[in-house]
Amino acid sequence: MTTYVLLHGGGMGGWVWRHVAAPLRAAGHEVLTPTFTGFGERVHLLSKDHGHDVHVQDVVGVLRYEDVSDVVLVGHSFAGTVIPGVVATEGGRIRRIVYLDAVMSYSGESVSETMGQMLADQMPGVRAAVQGGQAGPGTDVHVMQRELLRANPHDVPAERMEWLLEHLSDMPLRSVVDPVAVGVETLPRTTEYIAAKNDPTMARSHERAVELGWQMHEWKADHSFIVGQPEQVADFLLGHG
Repeated sequence: MTTYVLLHGGGMGGWVWRHVAAPLRAAGHEVLTPTFTGFGERVHLLSKDHGHDVHVQDVVGVLRYEDVSDVVLVGHSFAGTVIPGVVATEGGRIRRIVYLDAVMSYSGESVSETMGQMLADQMPGVRAAVQGGQAGPGTDVHVMQRELLRANPHDVPAERMEWLLEHLSDMPLRSVVDPVAVGVETLPRTTEYIAAKNDPTMARSHERAVELGWQMHEWKADHSFIVGQPEQVADFLLGHG
C-alpha cells in the first residue's frame, strides 16, 4: 500500500482532491489531503502571522503524526512552493514527488515574484504593510478566481465547476509575499512535472522544470485539470508507481 499525500493550490483546500482521492482509495491506497492554515475549512485561522513557513509545518505535522512512510507527495499550483521545505525536513518518508502544474519558486523568492505579479524590490514594502496591518491579511484570491473562471471557463463539467467556485476561499497574503526558504532547485531530478499546456499562467514554472532536468509530461489541459480530469490524474499516479 502506498500513501498519497495530496497538497492543494491557492484559494483551495483538501476538499479539492475529492475526485482524485476516490480512485486512489478504491485501489487500496491511503490518501491524506491536508489543508494549509488559513485556507479552506481552516480559513478562520487566516492571519498576518501565518505565512509560508507555517504551511510547510502543516504538512510536516501530518507526516509525523500520521506516522507515514513510502509517501507519494503530490502538489498542485501553490503547493509546489511548500513541497521543497517538506522534503528538506522529512525526505526520508518520501519516495516520489509529483508536481501538477505547480509553482516553481527558487530559494529566497516569493510566489508573487515567481508568478510575475510583483518585483523583488516591492516585496519589503508589502511585507511591512502586512505586518503592520495596512495590507491583508488575505489576498482575496477566491474573488479573483471566481471572476476569472466565470469569464473564461476551464474544461470542467458545469456542475463540478459550480462546486469548485462555491468552495474557493481566501488565503494568507504572507504566503505569497514571504520568501520561500527552501526552493525547487533543492529537489531531485527524478521529480515529475505535469504541465498543463492549454493554460499559459504557469509557463515560467514549466520552463524552470525543464531547466532543472525534471521528468516532464505535457498534457493538453488547463490549470483546473485536477477537477476537470481527475481520472487521468489518478491513473497517472497509479500507473507510475
